[in-house]
Amino acid sequence: MSVKKQPSILQGFKAFLMRGNVVDLAVAVVIGAAFTNIVNAVVKGIINPLVGAIGTQNLDNYSSCLSTSCKGTHGIQLMWGSVLGAALTFLITATVVYFLMVLPMSKYLARQEARKRAREGTQEVIEVTELEVLKDIRDALVAQRGSGHDQR
Repeated sequence: MSVKKQPSILQGFKAFLMRGNVVDLAVAVVIGAAFTNIVNAVVKGIINPLVGAIGTQNLDNYSSCLSTSCKGTHGIQLMWGSVLGAALTFLITATVVYFLMVLPMSKYLARQEARKRAREGTQEVIEVTELEVLKDIRDALVAQRGSGHDQR
């Protein structure tokens, strides 16, 4: 019986790191971290002042008290303002990411796919045209050969 040699832990780790999806994921994390700064700047610089013009920029102060008295840290407080603020931040972030990244990228990919299909369609037309030309040449040669036999 032959015993298969198991790859070392270091070789397995190296193979894991060299997989394409791990490298793609690392690149996505780095780009995502850099893009976070852009999104935060848009939210802080544009969106929050617009929301602040309607209401308040800081929703963390809004809460409801479930016990008889809520003074300081005593009592049961529902910090619904924090939850609402986090939900709004998520919604705003998702909107900015969608309109600044996802939508333009999907339009770009659709255009690339349309160009690819157009090139493939042109290639098929050229191949069909070449085939038709070759058939015409064949038919002309057969016709010449046929008319040459009749003249002898």
